[in-house]
Amino acid sequence: MAQRSSLRPADWTWADHVSHDIGVRVDDTIWVSGMVAFDPDGQIVGLGDMRAQADKTFANIAEVLALGGATLDDVVKITAWLTDMDQYAGYNDARAAAFTGRLPASATVHSPRLVRDGLLVEVEALAVLGAD
Repeated sequence: MAQRSSLRPADWTWADHVSHDIGVRVDDTIWVSGMVAFDPDGQIVGLGDMRAQADKTFANIAEVLALGGATLDDVVKITAWLTDMDQYAGYNDARAAAFTGRLPASATVHSPRLVRDGLLVEVEALAVLGAD
């Protein structure tokens, strides 16, 4: 039978107020819910700065993955939503900095708004452990 576990950093107080799991691991697969540039208290990091928000978003994804024994090198697919495609270069630079080993498949979509005003980027990730 498949083993399922919840992945939620203990110090992320904002995560106590959402109606979904932050990350889920089933056997060797990890799904990370749409992640944004929140600090542990739910404050936005990098207001107005796509690169800063994307850097924080990828750092948050890495933190969730670590709880499941994975790293960004295990990510096989990401989907990103950007509110301002004119700032795509900042997102792209952050993605390139985050994924220095294996590169994931990737899709980027324009979205007029995200869950909170001020957020510029949201990224969800799929990771598979042990995929060589």
